[in-house]
Amino acid sequence: MAAVAGPRLLPWLLLLHPLLVVAAAAASGVTYDHRSLVISGRRRLLISASIHYPRSVPAMWPKLVAEAKDGGADCIETYVFWNGHETAPGKYYFEDRFDLVQFARVVKDAGLYLMLRIGPFVAAEWNFGGVPAWLHYIPGTVFRTNNEPFKSHMKSFTTKIVDMMKKERFFASQGGHIILAQIENEYGYYQQAYGAGGKAYAMWAGSMALAQNTGVPWIMCQQYDVPDHVINTCNSFYCDQFKPNLPTQPKIWTENWPGWFQTFGESNPHRPPEDVAFSVARFFGKGGSVQNYYVYHGGTNFDRTAGGPFITTSYDYDAPIDEYGLKRFPKWAHLKELHKSIKLCEHSLLFGNSTLLSLGPQQEADVYTDHSGGCVAFLANIDSEKDKVVTFRNRQYDLPAWSVSILPDCKNVVFNTAKVRSQTLMVDMVPETLQASKPDQWSIFTERIGIWDKNDFVRNEFVDHINTTKDSTDYLWHTTSFDVDRNYPASGNHPILNIGSKGHAVHAFLNNMLIGSAYGNGSESSFSVQMPINLKAGKNEIALLSMTVGLKSAGPYYEWVGAGLTSVNISGMQNGTMDLSSNNWAYKIGLEGEHYRLFKPDQGNNQRWRPQSEPPKHQPLTWYKVNVDVPQGDDPVGLDMQSMGKGLVWLNGNAIGRYWPRTSPTDDRCTPSCDYRGKFSPNKCRAGCGKPTQRWYHVPRSWFHPSGNTLVVFEEQGGDPTKITFSRRVATSVCSFVSENYPSIDLESWDKSISDENPLAAKVQLSCPKGKNISSIKFASFGDPSGTCRSYQQGSCHHPDSLSVVEKACLNINSCTVSLSDEGFGEDPCPGVTKTLAIEADCS
Repeated sequence: MAAVAGPRLLPWLLLLHPLLVVAAAAASGVTYDHRSLVISGRRRLLISASIHYPRSVPAMWPKLVAEAKDGGADCIETYVFWNGHETAPGKYYFEDRFDLVQFARVVKDAGLYLMLRIGPFVAAEWNFGGVPAWLHYIPGTVFRTNNEPFKSHMKSFTTKIVDMMKKERFFASQGGHIILAQIENEYGYYQQAYGAGGKAYAMWAGSMALAQNTGVPWIMCQQYDVPDHVINTCNSFYCDQFKPNLPTQPKIWTENWPGWFQTFGESNPHRPPEDVAFSVARFFGKGGSVQNYYVYHGGTNFDRTAGGPFITTSYDYDAPIDEYGLKRFPKWAHLKELHKSIKLCEHSLLFGNSTLLSLGPQQEADVYTDHSGGCVAFLANIDSEKDKVVTFRNRQYDLPAWSVSILPDCKNVVFNTAKVRSQTLMVDMVPETLQASKPDQWSIFTERIGIWDKNDFVRNEFVDHINTTKDSTDYLWHTTSFDVDRNYPASGNHPILNIGSKGHAVHAFLNNMLIGSAYGNGSESSFSVQMPINLKAGKNEIALLSMTVGLKSAGPYYEWVGAGLTSVNISGMQNGTMDLSSNNWAYKIGLEGEHYRLFKPDQGNNQRWRPQSEPPKHQPLTWYKVNVDVPQGDDPVGLDMQSMGKGLVWLNGNAIGRYWPRTSPTDDRCTPSCDYRGKFSPNKCRAGCGKPTQRWYHVPRSWFHPSGNTLVVFEEQGGDPTKITFSRRVATSVCSFVSENYPSIDLESWDKSISDENPLAAKVQLSCPKGKNISSIKFASFGDPSGTCRSYQQGSCHHPDSLSVVEKACLNINSCTVSLSDEGFGEDPCPGVTKTLAIEADCS
C-alpha cells in the first residue's frame, strides 16, 4: 500500500515544477499520479502487447517477445492461468508451457517491462475462466463472490504467484521488471448479479492484493468501484473517453481488442488496422498513459482445455500473430510507425498542459504545450463518412474520415491513422504432402461404440455431463436398449429420434451405426435435434456420445452452467411417442483410446494399433497413427484438417488440440470489403462465410524430431485422413499504396527542432522477409489506381513507365524505395490529380 500512496501529492508538486516528479519517485520502483506511471523516477508512456505464455511454447517465447519489442512495445502483458498451475488442491505445475518464471525471465532479458495479471479468474477465452474445475466440487464453494472457500483458495494461489515473483526479485520495487499486477478481471460486468456479496468480494479482492506488499500498483480492469490505491482500468475497442475512478490515477487501457474471438460455426470478424491506430491515437491524445494490445501471440489450440465452449481457440492463420510475431500482421508496420510517432510526443504528453480546440462540427485538436516550449497536437476527424480540411494554427490539414493526424511539433504531420504508407505483407499457406517416414505408414484403432468396458454407473435419468466427467475428458457415453413389436414396421410410420441437450454436441448411434450428429453454437450451447431412423423388430440399442468442447469462461454464476442430454424420445411409433428419458441408461466416462493413452509416444507399439497400408475413410470413432517427416524450411507450420470432421490430434504426444473445421453459414453477415470508418463491433468486417471457421492448426516446430515423428488423430464422425497435410505459412508478396499527401517524414531521423518548409516527397518502401528477394513486379501504377493488395486496378490516370521505374528500383534485391517524385516518372501525366503509387511485388 505504501508504494502507491505517495503519488497523491504529485499533482500539487507539478504546480511547482514537473521535474520534481523524478525526485519524489526516485525512492521507489513504480508510483503514479494522474498523468502516468513513474518508473524508477521517470514518467513513462507505455505500449504493451499480450503474450499469454501457455498459448505458445517456450521455444517461441524469445522470438515473440523480440518481435513485440521491434514493433514498439515497452511492456508485455500476460494472465496467470490458475487451472494450468494448480492441478489439484496444493499441487502445482510450472513446467513447459506453464513455466511462468522462465517466461518472465525471457521478457526481462529482452529489456521489457511485464504486466502480470494474476486474476486468478482471468476469463481470457480460456477454459473455465482459468479457475480449476476441482474448486467447483469443494463443498459450499461459489465462484467470485463473498464466499469463504473460494476466497481462501484464491488468496492461497495469488500468494503463491507473488511469492514466486518475489523470490526471483522480479517486482520493480526489487529492481525487477514487473511494473503492474492485476487482481480479478472484468468483475464490473457481473458484480451486480451477486448483490451485496459482489460488492464485498470486490473490496476484499483489492484489499487482499494490496496486502501482498509487492511494491507495485495493483489494477482491476472494468471495475467501477475499487478500494483506494487500486487503479481501475479500461477494456474495450475504444478507451479515449474512459476516466479512472480517482483524479489521482493514470488512464490505463489493459485490453485494446484488435479483433474479436471467433466461435465455432460463425464467421470471423476482422478489425481494420486503420481503426486500431485511430483508437490508440485518440487514447494517447486524450491523456492515456498505458495501452495494451490484447492479441494472442502464438497458437492457442494447445491442450483440450485451452478455450471456453465453442470458441475457436485453435491457431488461426488469419490472426495477426504467429511464431514470427507481429511481422505477420499484414499491416503491422502501420502500428509500428504509430508507436514511433507517439514516442516523439512523449515529453509534452507527460508534462504539458492540455487544451481541447474545436476545428469543426466533428473535428477537434488535443494540444499539449510544455514548459520547455514543446508543443504536440492530435488532430481528429471523428466523422465516419466525410473527409475534411481543417485549419490549425493558420495551416491547413487534410483529415480523412475517422482519422487522427499526429503533429509532434504542432506543425508537421508525421502520421495519419488512415494513411497507411507502410507496406502490406501477404502470406499464403503452402501445402506439403504428409510425408511418411515408414512404408507401412498408417495404423488404426477403432473405438467400440457405447460401453467399451464395464459401465461406470446406471441411472434411469440423465446426469449432468460436466458434473460427471469433471472436465477430465470431453466424452460421456450413454447407452440404452428397447424392444420394438415384431409386427413393426407398420405401413406409413416414419419414426423420429428426438434428442434434447444442454450442449455442447452429440453423436447418435443406432444398432452400432452412426445416424447423425448435432451441436450448439457460440451463442447458444443447448440444442434439440430430430433424426429419422429405421428400427428393427425386436431389440434396438441406442448409444449417444455426449461431448463438451471446453467449459464456459465467464458470466454470473457461470460454474453452474451444465451440459449434456436432457431428453430422448422416439416419435412416429405405432402407439405414439416412446419416451426413453427414464429408461435405464448405462454410462461410461471417456474413450477407450484415451484410457489406453494411445496418443502417447510410448504407446506406438501397443498391440491395439492395427497396421494398414491404406487407412479407412469416412469411418467414425477411429484413431489414426502415421509417422511423418518434418516440413522443410523454418516457416511456421499448420496442420490442414479440412478433410476431417471433428476430433483431437497430437504430434509426438503433444496435444495440438481439438479440431473442428465446421463451416460457417454463407449468409453470416460477411461483406466483400471492409470500411475502416466508424466504430468497430463484432458484427462488422466479418469474413469467411461458407468456409471452415478453422482449417489450419498450429504445430510448433520445436515439437518435431529430426525424423520419426508420430501424428495421432482421433476422428469422431469420419473423414479422409489421406488428405491431411502440413502447410507452411510463407510470406509470398508485398504491397504498398501511397499517395502524394501521405506523411513523408522519416520517423527514425526526423529532428523536430529543425524547421523544414520543403518536406520530402512521399515514397514507397518495400521489403521481403530475410533471405528473400523481390522476384517480380505483378502490378505498378503511378496515377490514380484503386483497390487493395492483390486486386489493384489502374485508374483513368496511369503513367506508362510505372512498371519499368519500379522494376529498375526493386527487382532482385531484398528491399527498395521508390519516391513519388522519381525522375523516371518525368512529366506529370494528369495535372490536378493527387498521385498515388500502387505496387504489388512477389518475394521468393
